[in-house]
Amino acid sequence: MDGHNFNQLIYALDEFDNICEKPTMIIAHTIKGKGVSFMEGKAKWHGKAPNKEQLDMALRELGF
Repeated sequence: MDGHNFNQLIYALDEFDNICEKPTMIIAHTIKGKGVSFMEGKAKWHGKAPNKEQLDMALRELGF
């Protein structure tokens, strides 16, 4: 599923209520840093915090 699609995520989580007695999992395909120009698709940002200036820029790009 598209891990950036909230409707698909909610649907998948709701499906867990219908599954009993066997293990289940969701495989969500995502892009690291999606929506932030200097982070998107760049592995070096995985697990790394932005500095204040980078955070402000990222939040602006995400519409906050």
